Amino acid sequence: MIEEKFVSLISGGIDSPVAAWMIFSKGYTPIFVFFDNYPFTGETTKQRVVNSVEKLKECMPSAQAKLYIIPHGEDLADILRNCPRNLTCILCRRMMYRLAREIAEMENADVLVTGEIIGEHASQTLRNLCVAGTAVEDVGILRPLLCFDKYEVENLGRKIGTFSTSTSSALCCSAPPKEPRTQARMDEVIKAEQRLDLAYMVQRNLAKTESISI
Repeated sequence: MIEEKFVSLISGGIDSPVAAWMIFSKGYTPIFVFFDNYPFTGETTKQRVVNSVEKLKECMPSAQAKLYIIPHGEDLADILRNCPRNLTCILCRRMMYRLAREIAEMENADVLVTGEIIGEHASQTLRNLCVAGTAVEDVGILRPLLCFDKYEVENLGRKIGTFSTSTSSALCCSAPPKEPRTQARMDEVIKAEQRLDLAYMVQRNLAKTESISI
């Protein structure tokens, strides 16, 4: 039987570990990817992710869980320096999808899985999710929590044991704008990305990516 893998974008928050659990509980193998936004977040965020993966591993049939840690702070700095401030989170998300797509190709994984929920953040309106998703066209993006509310996700987090870890102390990302764009247009996003060397950014991050087994 062929092992089917998926790349799980895990942030250390409440949602992404639950989304990963929903997919791997169906018999698929997760490859976890964490985007380290330091210095826009603290070191405690990375540790919270490691703790979340350790807890998820208890529910997994495999002996080890693989976690890629991708440095993403330089990307955010480039976006903040060169692009419209109100598009920061959408451009950040598109960059994360591109990098996760590279990991998926390396790992022979079929899809990306995220913990995104409609309307939870300004970058997660229906329009913005659609715009963000066009960054990758040769890999699917699954959002198993898309129509969940926070209460449902928290209950699942408690059920699988990740809730307490996900709510432990950690610094939130300081990059989001005060007035984010909630209905981004594709043309303005493409125009903003023309100010970035996307290919270089992808290769820069992959060269510094760390892979660990948990």
